Amino acid sequence: MYDWAKSAFETSVTVAILPAWFAYLFLEANGLTGTVIGVEMSSDAAWSLAVTLGTLLVAIVSPSIGVIADRKRIKMKALKWMTWIGAGSVFLMAFAPLFSISMQWMWIFILFLLANVGLNAAGVFYNALLPYQGEDHEMDSISNKAYAYGYLGGGLLLVFHLGLVLGVNGDWVVPFCIASSGIWWFGFAWFTFAYVAEPEIEDEIEDLTLKDATRLGTSEVVKTLKEWRNFRTLFIYMLAYFLFIDGINSVTSLAGAFGIAVLGLTMTDLIITIVVIQFVAFPAAFFFTWLAERTSTKKALTFSLVMWCVMIVGALSFAPLALEEHEEYDYQADWDGQSYAITVRSLDLVGVGDEDQDFKEQWENILPFCQDCSNNHFIEDTNGSADLENMTAFLAANEETRFSVSVVGGDLGNSTMVGNNHPSNLGDGKLDFIPSTVREHVWAPLGITVFFQWLILGCLAGLLMGGSQGLARSLFGQMVPETRSTEFFGFFGFFGKVAAFLGPMIYTTLAVMFDSRVAIASLAILIVAGTIMMRWVDVEDGIAVANAEDMRNRSMAEGE
Repeated sequence: MYDWAKSAFETSVTVAILPAWFAYLFLEANGLTGTVIGVEMSSDAAWSLAVTLGTLLVAIVSPSIGVIADRKRIKMKALKWMTWIGAGSVFLMAFAPLFSISMQWMWIFILFLLANVGLNAAGVFYNALLPYQGEDHEMDSISNKAYAYGYLGGGLLLVFHLGLVLGVNGDWVVPFCIASSGIWWFGFAWFTFAYVAEPEIEDEIEDLTLKDATRLGTSEVVKTLKEWRNFRTLFIYMLAYFLFIDGINSVTSLAGAFGIAVLGLTMTDLIITIVVIQFVAFPAAFFFTWLAERTSTKKALTFSLVMWCVMIVGALSFAPLALEEHEEYDYQADWDGQSYAITVRSLDLVGVGDEDQDFKEQWENILPFCQDCSNNHFIEDTNGSADLENMTAFLAANEETRFSVSVVGGDLGNSTMVGNNHPSNLGDGKLDFIPSTVREHVWAPLGITVFFQWLILGCLAGLLMGGSQGLARSLFGQMVPETRSTEFFGFFGFFGKVAAFLGPMIYTTLAVMFDSRVAIASLAILIVAGTIMMRWVDVEDGIAVANAEDMRNRSMAEGE
């Protein structure tokens, strides 16, 4: 139920609603860029900074925190504290409208940072409870059920929130959705607090000051790193986990940007896919539990990793179909007898980046966007129109853009222009032969549009997420000594958080050097490397070492 609880923040807040609201408030207060901790940055950079600071802070201290939690009975107490911080910060975000416009984005920035600290720190203690909840053979079921409940809970609340955002007008809607996510997190977490007992500790240290705790945590972490040979299997697995979880997390975090920039999807398309993923991942987690019981945790996890690579290769084959109908073009101009009336396929078409701002300013006299609003807004206005001269210039100007234009009637007749950078234009990239070939022989003959291609990808991602994440955690839980569970899950969290930097860095580098398809393909290399390392993970040896360490620690405690 704790997964069910915290998923409200991970889906509705972090993915679906808050990024857009934060960007809107940031742009209202600053324009395109503002000063954050003395550095000039855009809204997406500020958002990324809040995520990075929150995760990095917890990643650095989590192994030391884990050592302390293994010496004192504070796992459940710490989980409650971190939930108060995380859920409380989410709830307080809703009060941003009470401040001046220049303070609203700062209020959200600070509280979002605190919410991430609460989420990631809570995860250390929450995961450390796993080995105490059952025997080794039950780890797969427990871990996967937790992820399954998280996907279902997050999906249900996300559907409710999206119904409000898309169907109800009012300034109160977004703050209400944010506040209810905090209440959801804290409210359902009480099931965990009420029914999960604080694990017993044989050699508990009663009096532990903050200074002593810090010194103990640091020294024990150094000691653990020095004795890695004693836990060779566990450390090999952590390295494998570092690689494949980096690839998986990078795919999920960068998929939205890939879908919009490369495939031309809209934000609505992405949100629908997020909802589909949540509900597909729910039963998939139970399927992988069944698969692990029929084979083994290691084999089921390896199978899911191989399928992640298949999915990435499949993503390379996606491509929008060639534009045919007038309504499929981004900008549609129709002759009304006096001028060309222009409509847009989607308001998501023009973003808030510098290029999009320049494009809108250059053509705002003819584009159907609100003329009385600041350039940070893109609100449809049916009065967009152009004469023959302007329409001819607009057609020519779009040749070097990512947009498409279709003109019907008047002196221009049935004219079209598909920009060189439009998603449907293939052939220039290193790997464009893949989507070009598949589009010609599969997508076009079957009439499968890029949205349904993307939906197929979402279903496969949901299927694999429910298995790979749960099994990765349960396999680690089987090889972790109960008496040092929080310490090792601190390392587990550390590796997961540090891994979050490598994949995006590789993606960015290769996208700049080559293109986005080469960049997304490179992420499969990380998963392949992690999968290969799984060959050297001897699970039976890892479990035996963990049991021996527990026996040693318990006998020492009894001796004292």
